[in-house]
Amino acid sequence: MNNPASGIAGFRLTEHTWMTELGNWIDAISPDGRRAGALLFDPKIIGLPDVRDRVVNAVMTDQRLVLAGLSGLIPVADVVAAGDQVWLLTAQAVSPTLNDLLPAGIDPGGAASVLVETAQTLLALHAAGVTHGSVHPGTVVITAEGVSLLSERGLSDAIRARVSPRERDAAGWASLARGLAASFSQRAPEVSRLLDRAANAATTLGLGSARDLLVNERGTLPGGRISRDGLARAARGRSMFAQAPAYAQAPIVTPQDEGDIVTLLHVPGRSAGPVQFGPGVGSGSVGTHPQMSETPAERIWRDGASTMHRPGGRAAQASRARRRRTILATAVFAVIMAGAIFAWFRLGSAPDLTVQSINVVAPKKTQGCNKAVLITGTVVTNGSPGEITYEWRKNLDKEVVRGTLRAKEDQTSYTVPLRWTLQGRSNVKATATLRIITPGPVRTDKASFTYKC
Repeated sequence: MNNPASGIAGFRLTEHTWMTELGNWIDAISPDGRRAGALLFDPKIIGLPDVRDRVVNAVMTDQRLVLAGLSGLIPVADVVAAGDQVWLLTAQAVSPTLNDLLPAGIDPGGAASVLVETAQTLLALHAAGVTHGSVHPGTVVITAEGVSLLSERGLSDAIRARVSPRERDAAGWASLARGLAASFSQRAPEVSRLLDRAANAATTLGLGSARDLLVNERGTLPGGRISRDGLARAARGRSMFAQAPAYAQAPIVTPQDEGDIVTLLHVPGRSAGPVQFGPGVGSGSVGTHPQMSETPAERIWRDGASTMHRPGGRAAQASRARRRRTILATAVFAVIMAGAIFAWFRLGSAPDLTVQSINVVAPKKTQGCNKAVLITGTVVTNGSPGEITYEWRKNLDKEVVRGTLRAKEDQTSYTVPLRWTLQGRSNVKATATLRIITPGPVRTDKASFTYKC
């Protein structure tokens, strides 16, 4: 983004953006100066029949759940429309995600904390009669305090016109646990086995049993406790806000001309109506709250920062001109950001398989004579089915080991091992490089170990 002072409905947008199946997420700063998030929905998705209404219903359900005391979700501040664009604004930062932290690795206590807290949130959602529908490393947000929050609750289901069963959430959580287990297979095998057992418990006995297993057997973890400390340090180190503090320190300036901004959640003077839960999940609202808290867009509406003009007259013409300029500027930005992004999927079909990160781990200890060394690559995907082709390269010879694996729906983490046998007398540094060829773009990671004989 070329203009860091640009914004939407009083939320100032930073230059840190990333794409998901829903659209373009952007780190943002709320009108009161706090870290926040903004999601610009992909117009090809949000413009499909009834999708916008389903998204709004999902968000209103979340707001009532949060007001009723449910924690563990990224709170949504508002959903607003600016011309043909639809934005979701959050009251909490939406980065870094677990997907951002996995390549560098997290500590065992932090991994257990992620799994216990996300399991607890999912259980609370299920008790309220709803599900998440898209649990994977990209929807687990880690706060600067090391707390694990779930984002995009119900949005994947909303765009697909479906209601996910609880088993889908359990399967997503289990895949998350297996991915974390794979990251500890070399450095902490006992922790890896514990997380694998929790994954199996989630799919056979339920999330409650999996959570209890982790809590009851926390003695397996270093120090015998589940801790957020290491996770908090990793989150602060990875946060784009931490790397660019000028954004958080700069004064918040509300753009003078954003075009016509309309809140989709609750227009003053008009009832938002009851929340409708999906078929088979139940209906009704959670809690009794005579009046929801005022959203940023409502404050802008009330204070006159966004004025709706009736057709006709110079004021209306000027408003339409401003709106055209705003839409054009944002459209140009959207085109630039979408240049490297895969084509969006059609409604009712899964998004294309993408590789979100890879991580290669080699033994840290020096390897002795005639040793067969196991090097482990972990591939994290977006949970869609498809084929992944890869190759291993070694720096000490010209051998290339090629392979293919089939990605399954709802599984996000895969282990790609390489067994490298070194022989003879030598003292060398051996480096193995994993290269993911398809789906593109090509990704690489490498790890080294010392061979001394």
